Amino acid sequence: MKQRFYFLVGVYCWFFIMFVVQKPLFMLFHWDIYGGTPLLQWLAVMWHGRGLDNSMAAYITALPALLTTATVYLRGAWWKPVLRTYFALIAGVVSAITLGDLVLYSFWGFRIDATPLFYLTSPADAVASIPAWQTVVILLFIMAYAVLLVWPLWRWSGKVVQWTKPRRPLLSFVALLLLTAALFIPIRGGFTVSTMNVGKAYFSDRMELNHAAINPVFSLMSSLSKSEDFSSQYRFFEPAEANALFEPLRGGGPSVFPSDSSQWVEPGANVVLVVLESFSGATMESLGGLSGVMPNLEQIASEGILFTHCYANSFRTDRGLTAILSGYPAQPTASIMKYPSKSQSLPAISKSLRREGYDTQFVYGGDADFTNMRSYFISMGMDNIVCDRDFPLGQRLSKWGVPDHVTFDEVYRLIAAQPEGKPFMKMFLTLSSHEPFDVPMNRLEDKYLNSVAYTDSCLGDFVSKLKKLPVWENTLLVFVADHAFRYPYNVQNHDIDYHHIPLVWAGGAVRAPRVVDDYMSQTDLAATLLAQLHIPYDDFAFSKNLADPSREHFGYYTFPDGFGYIDREGAAVYDCAAQSVLINRNDSGEVRLNKGKAYLQKLYDDLASR
Repeated sequence: MKQRFYFLVGVYCWFFIMFVVQKPLFMLFHWDIYGGTPLLQWLAVMWHGRGLDNSMAAYITALPALLTTATVYLRGAWWKPVLRTYFALIAGVVSAITLGDLVLYSFWGFRIDATPLFYLTSPADAVASIPAWQTVVILLFIMAYAVLLVWPLWRWSGKVVQWTKPRRPLLSFVALLLLTAALFIPIRGGFTVSTMNVGKAYFSDRMELNHAAINPVFSLMSSLSKSEDFSSQYRFFEPAEANALFEPLRGGGPSVFPSDSSQWVEPGANVVLVVLESFSGATMESLGGLSGVMPNLEQIASEGILFTHCYANSFRTDRGLTAILSGYPAQPTASIMKYPSKSQSLPAISKSLRREGYDTQFVYGGDADFTNMRSYFISMGMDNIVCDRDFPLGQRLSKWGVPDHVTFDEVYRLIAAQPEGKPFMKMFLTLSSHEPFDVPMNRLEDKYLNSVAYTDSCLGDFVSKLKKLPVWENTLLVFVADHAFRYPYNVQNHDIDYHHIPLVWAGGAVRAPRVVDDYMSQTDLAATLLAQLHIPYDDFAFSKNLADPSREHFGYYTFPDGFGYIDREGAAVYDCAAQSVLINRNDSGEVRLNKGKAYLQKLYDDLASR
């Protein structure tokens, strides 16, 4: 009995201690973030994260506990390889999650969730942000850490053959069974009404300290458990109250077409939609950002329409694309592009234009199968998809694929070859301003800023050449970011400024230069654009026409398990895991907070129904 008891206590304590030790190691690895943190805060991180660590240690110990209980009556040497196999698998999984989270936090700014697993359907693209040497080093560290984790467990499980039959088998069996059942107390998080969740580790107004307290294995497991059951997530209000709050916020029909004074572009214009990878408002001077990074887009904006308060709905490309093209808000725990059976029911700018007789085409210099993009764009009515495999091997010069100067040239060639008199839509997703920012230009010292400047130079050349074509006079260019980037590098995932992005309309179809100061999200592009082209947008339930004065104008964005709502008068940013307000700007009555909650609840109602 004692041998079995000590074994289970050892397994539990080993994982708990390793999880606790991971926290200061995580903070040391990210010294640029945590270097100035007082020692007491380091200890607070370990203390407040202990609940998740206890829970995860109990999860891992549960199966060995059941097996150990069974050995009371089913003894034999065959238990040794069974336990060793289990511990080896667990050590490998825990090591991969822990080290993967350690590296990804530098790029994403949140602890690991189900998102990386989605990208593993295209492994080459999933690691394209990380230099090859770093990938090799990470794999070596994963193996080394797995060996460290499994080493004592391997030795302890080797002693199973020495376990003797207890003097009182029934009493030992019942005692071990009760011990196994007791593991559900830390798994659940105690006896209170609320069960264990990521938010229980939150304790500070410094979000990075809360992040450090989170157990990455628990975070991933929790995210996976939420990824399918959409109808039960984010239940803030009774349905009738949620409907009432959402009604003035909704988009869609009935379609309202602009009067002559609010007609910004020529109806029936061709559309060239350029989605700019990781372009941030912090790098555009006319949006209050740095000067000299994107002079070409600045010049183009001065000749066209600049939207000064546009906010990205999310932090990843797949979610940004559905927000832009389908006017569908990003989800904080999922990506609708992951579910073709749901995404195929979405409306899309390309679907609407195709019904009006437009040729439609999507161009990308990378892998069009990454994150289910191909299935999404086909179901969104794209007649043709051009991707990396359509370019010579010698032009695939970056880790992500074909650099932007090559693909901009291809988009120009496709436009020049377009049959006269046939309206068209070209959608182009750039890629060079994505990590690792490997571009054939060295104008700025900072790698991210330099990559943005490179893509800006490419789009400047593209527009200059396009102006010389006859088709220019009836073409509308739309430049919009898929999401922003963490620049300045201390910006947090939930920060309002982090989601501020450029949106510029240009081309000969623009009637006159103007600045639009209304608050908006990427989702509002679809209804606003289609209204200007005099095409119905009734089926875009979350997309608002900015030229329609009857609609409320606001920006909305999501981050992992949270949302932000911002309008001209104020803002509310809410962390759903911690159930706490992160940013409150002139929202003492929680008006914006409740609007944001209702909006998120109705989004998940819609997601569940598709």
